[in-house]
Amino acid sequence: MRDLQHDALNLFDLELDDSQAAAFARYAAELADWNKRINLTAITEPGEVQVKHFLDSLSCLPAMRETDFNRIIDVGTGAGFPGIPLKIAVPDIHLTLVESVGKKTAFLAHIVQVLGLDGVEILTARAEEVGRLPDHRETYDWALARAVAPVTVLAEYLLPLVKPGSYMLAQKGHTAHEEATDAQPAFAELGGELQDFIKVELSDVSDSRYLVVVKKIENTLEKYPRRVGVPGKRPLE
Repeated sequence: MRDLQHDALNLFDLELDDSQAAAFARYAAELADWNKRINLTAITEPGEVQVKHFLDSLSCLPAMRETDFNRIIDVGTGAGFPGIPLKIAVPDIHLTLVESVGKKTAFLAHIVQVLGLDGVEILTARAEEVGRLPDHRETYDWALARAVAPVTVLAEYLLPLVKPGSYMLAQKGHTAHEEATDAQPAFAELGGELQDFIKVELSDVSDSRYLVVVKKIENTLEKYPRRVGVPGKRPLE
């Protein structure tokens, strides 16, 4: 996948060696094969997978580079985005993948094994459950999610997982600015503040993409996250 190597370098100043490019190619092939049996993604054309899954996932890296990002958790990861592309690109990170659908976590376990990725933990669980587990609460450097829910809801999923001084990142589309503005009271309630709002440019993609970055400035109150389903039904105001 020479184009992926070129685009990663051109867009994100990220050098991928041939073994990493081969890992992305295998990932794409396994995704296409499994998608015949399990609904993992609506994006199946190889060129679109490269841009809208792989490059879109790697677009998180520029926001993270100037920080510690040894421990990353990807919530609602689905078929592994953005977490697995980030792990392929930066093999030393410790990655936790959270996905509530067992068929999807079966695919994640398969791809982690096939690609020989070390330091990856897979949890079949809801974000609200993980945020209350002592081994995961306020232990991460970055908590990530891609278009899983509105930013106000994502804040309650993600901020309880990161340490003070660390960050949550939400990948969003054209509603990102409005959602981030509306979520600022929720950020404050959960111990965070809006840090950055970054426009993402991808090759041959016309739709708007943004990174909403929130810094954790103090511990999250113990009552958050609320029980499963509540953040989505009654978002913080």
